[in-house]
Amino acid sequence: MSNRKVRARLSAALAAVAVLLAACGGEQDPDQAGATGEGTEDGETAEAEITDTLVVSYNSPVEWANWGQVLKAFTEQTGVEAPSDPKNSGQTIAALEAEAANPQADTAYYGIVFGIQAAERGLVEPYQGPNFDEIPAELKAEDGSWFTVHQGAIAFLVNTDELGGAPVPECWEDLTDPQYDGLVGFLDPTQAAVGYSVMTAANLALGGSLDDWSPGLEWASTMRGNGLALPAQTATAAVQQGEIPILIDADFNGYKLANDEGAPIEVVLPCEGTIAIPYVMSLIKDAPHPDGGKALLDFALSDEGQALFAESYLRPVRDVEVPSEIADAMLPADQYAERVQSPDFAEMNATQEAFNERWNAEVAG
Repeated sequence: MSNRKVRARLSAALAAVAVLLAACGGEQDPDQAGATGEGTEDGETAEAEITDTLVVSYNSPVEWANWGQVLKAFTEQTGVEAPSDPKNSGQTIAALEAEAANPQADTAYYGIVFGIQAAERGLVEPYQGPNFDEIPAELKAEDGSWFTVHQGAIAFLVNTDELGGAPVPECWEDLTDPQYDGLVGFLDPTQAAVGYSVMTAANLALGGSLDDWSPGLEWASTMRGNGLALPAQTATAAVQQGEIPILIDADFNGYKLANDEGAPIEVVLPCEGTIAIPYVMSLIKDAPHPDGGKALLDFALSDEGQALFAESYLRPVRDVEVPSEIADAMLPADQYAERVQSPDFAEMNATQEAFNERWNAEVAG
């Protein structure tokens, strides 16, 4: 995508927001609405300059979800610098709250539950870019305060060279066997979106519900006694290096290690079932570089951005073509259909505080 096309997409988005505000009775600020003009030969609107030269996107570590390549391509195509940021979802929310009076970030990326929280706490503002309407309704806020950019699923990432003779586990219950003592880990569920998703998946698979966390917490307590590791930060390097031979994490991280890094990683969707994990983005309220932030959000939902995420074995939120070599490197689609469910994400958000309290009392303590 050329700089010109990015600017044109930004102009269209700003004009759409201006129309929405006018319809709601608000006064239009011409400095914020952006210029409109005659269409070009290829159907684009008149250009609007991106004056920002920097965009700060919280929670964009280079090794996660192909963010390194996404940010690099964005900078190459727009000229806007976009450094990576190593925060996880929980750390991102904490930073946004601490900086609310003087925001330092322009966009944020996090698990869907954290995106809902950010909107509820007034940390983000609505934005609907050119491809917003293509996102399914259940995967976005109606006003655009958060929206999904891609999805994965919770899976076992198993380093088959580091099992010490134990078989590859196929089920949640398998992991409690003493033969897996000290071999299993996942991100702290009170700090990272993927960790909370792991516990949600385990709890639902073992007979619990979002109103009853007992089956999952009992499983986690048994796992703590079996040497469970609970890192706070992205841990894909730990499974690759054998430090955590069985990492319960996003499926796409395992596919990337196995197919792109040549690591001896097998991806397993547990036999009792698991859940989808949508990841969402938002524009930060009073962002210091709003034009750059909007341009990055547009890029994440563009054909180019969605294709780059797919290269990291993520399922795009838009209906874009996934290369056959990527699809062939993943588990069969029918296994996803049989084993992966989408819980009520709003209810996941509503019950997270209660979960955290029980986790701290019954597992962490």
